[in-house]
Amino acid sequence: MLSAVQQSCMYDRILVPTDGSPSMQSVVDHALELATVHDATLYGLYVVDTGSFATLPVETTWDGVTEMLKEEGELAMEQFTELTGDEPVETAIRDGNPSGEIVDYARTNDCDAIVMGTHGRGGIDRLLLGSVAERVVRAAPVPVVTVPISDGETEVEAPS
Repeated sequence: MLSAVQQSCMYDRILVPTDGSPSMQSVVDHALELATVHDATLYGLYVVDTGSFATLPVETTWDGVTEMLKEEGELAMEQFTELTGDEPVETAIRDGNPSGEIVDYARTNDCDAIVMGTHGRGGIDRLLLGSVAERVVRAAPVPVVTVPISDGETEVEAPS
């Protein structure tokens, strides 16, 4: 019989948000290890960042942009499924603010943990706006495991 502490640390549903970047392999690998240990199902989530529409020229058609971003999401979910191999997975694509949608998805789908990269494609936007991972850590109703991601660029460490 499992103790109360052991039962509270059981993960049946693990959410893995992805932006479809190649660096997601290490995140998925970590999530797979957790899923194997806990016999859990992985939930892949891609969020079409509708906030990014604000920077587009007025003459841009929303339908074309939305379609392109949804196709990118479908590709990201296909890659996620391929990376997970034979593990049971569920996938979803949502529209909205990435951190808000990740937290909402975790709540509405009774996820027990979130496994995500420390950063995605953000670049300068990540530095100016704060990272999605940081906002998820602050708002999530469940434990969040952040996996360091190397995007091939040299990371600058903050002075101590």
